[in-house]
Amino acid sequence: MKKFDLVESRIAIIGLGLMGGSLALGLRGKCAALFGCDPHLPTLELALSQNIVDYADSDPAKVLPEVDLVVLSAPVPAILTVLEQLPTFTSKPCIVLDMGSTKKMIVDSMSRLPDRFDPIGGHPICGKEKLSLANAERTLYYAAPFLLTPLERTSARALSAAHQIIEAVGAKAKILDAVEHDRILASTSHLPFLISSALALATPADVTSFIGPGFTSTSRLAGTSSSMMLGVLQSNQENVLTALRELQNQLAEIESYLSAKDFLKLESILNEAQKKYQVFIHPS
Repeated sequence: MKKFDLVESRIAIIGLGLMGGSLALGLRGKCAALFGCDPHLPTLELALSQNIVDYADSDPAKVLPEVDLVVLSAPVPAILTVLEQLPTFTSKPCIVLDMGSTKKMIVDSMSRLPDRFDPIGGHPICGKEKLSLANAERTLYYAAPFLLTPLERTSARALSAAHQIIEAVGAKAKILDAVEHDRILASTSHLPFLISSALALATPADVTSFIGPGFTSTSRLAGTSSSMMLGVLQSNQENVLTALRELQNQLAEIESYLSAKDFLKLESILNEAQKKYQVFIHPS
């Protein structure tokens, strides 16, 4: 089979929100043609009016037969639905790359695709809490990790295609097992969303005029659409519950020291947290 060449390839992006739209902007002029698919008609109109894609439609069956590679950029439940329906949308062989926030369920679904599809899992570690195409940015992926979770059946051609796309948008590819991905992201992505949500819910409504940058930065993820995050939490339930229990243990320890007025131990645990934070943001 011919080697994948991004410049000569026709690519479809299913889901033109923040991530799919930013990917389209980053790939503009770097492939032969860009096709967009989204159920939201105003999104399609915006994508066409701003020349983000060459062709757009709400029906994948009108888009996918024309392409060499399809990128699934939608909430996890929508990606799973598309994967089930994919064989009915096109009979043409093509590479399938997804960008879902969890990987095990998606990779398992990809493994059941007919042989004419060449699938590979993916997840860029970037984004914003504002998810629409109107908030898309050409540089969103720049310098961001882009995790790849290949299947046993993933070909060298599909892996090359994924690397070419990642390089084209300025991201950094990293290979990771799907199960390990979900365990890690439960702590680094899914738990922070729940912490932000809990903070927003626990804060009294009459403090609005006193909110500063500390609260704003800590609660920022609570602004993320629940319609997207609910599917993430459902598809990674056990890992998220494990991360939540560890958080509750840490909060209980802090509460116990504060209640006992044991400020030496409280200072010690806060210093430990500060050191760990420095390791996270300045890894050696």
